[in-house]
Amino acid sequence: MFFRNLTLFRFPTNLDLSELDARLAEFPLKPVGPLEMSSRGFISPISRDAEAMTHRIEDAIWLTVGGEEKILPGPVVNELLARRIEEFEDKQGRKPGGKMRKQMKDDLLQELMPRAFVKPLRSDALIDTQHGVVVVNTSSRKSAENVVSEIRTALGSFPALPLNAEVSPRGVMTGWIAGEPLPDGLTLGEECELKDPSDQGAIVRCQRQDLQCEEITRHLDAGKQVTKLALNLDDHVSFVLGEDLIVRKFKLLDGALDTLEHTDNDDMRAELDARFALMRGEFKRLFTVLEGALKLSKAE
Repeated sequence: MFFRNLTLFRFPTNLDLSELDARLAEFPLKPVGPLEMSSRGFISPISRDAEAMTHRIEDAIWLTVGGEEKILPGPVVNELLARRIEEFEDKQGRKPGGKMRKQMKDDLLQELMPRAFVKPLRSDALIDTQHGVVVVNTSSRKSAENVVSEIRTALGSFPALPLNAEVSPRGVMTGWIAGEPLPDGLTLGEECELKDPSDQGAIVRCQRQDLQCEEITRHLDAGKQVTKLALNLDDHVSFVLGEDLIVRKFKLLDGALDTLEHTDNDDMRAELDARFALMRGEFKRLFTVLEGALKLSKAE
């Protein structure tokens, strides 16, 4: 298991999470009901057979919010609704009003829900108690906030807020490709997004591009600023950092994965354990670098 995108939240490091497992167990995922569109709850991050709702390695906690969501394709619903409206017009000799059309659609959805396909969902999160950070495996702020909200519901209180920087991420990343020194261990990748700061300004996206070439320099001279930037950390991790502080395209490189090849894992549980430990270690190194470079605020 390796996270692909990292949306981060901070919480006070003195927060007591000793009862986390017991609290999560009170909010397990339940099958979506016949007349429900979706269901959310906690599941074991390791396997369906495991009882524990978290998996821990030292100061890192892995938890998972599971979900079930019914699929009712819009075109199918609209087609069936159109038939019902047509039948109504044939019988009544008039078109149904807006209120009646809404009621007809609601009735149709109630009839279709018990027969709808159910799509399983999964959202993984890592809690780093040392740094007071929650990492959700998504690039969607809304999806990440939903996971944090589920944790908050289970605990009764969970003061986790979106990551915040005391300096401008745009300014820092623009400086890096303009030639300012990067933090130790960081090197530029080959992808970036530049924006003109004015309203409706131009947007330039570059891939497989030397980011310190003359072409990029001209964009900087024209006033464009970096809003997304590909970076590498010690040839162990590659990622794209956004001005929204979301880390996208997080990928462990051979420098990190080589350590897995030397582990003697003969079962799936041991393999997952080794992968989680590796990701935990690489995330911690990355967070430490970003925390210093962007002056990330701590939670009070």
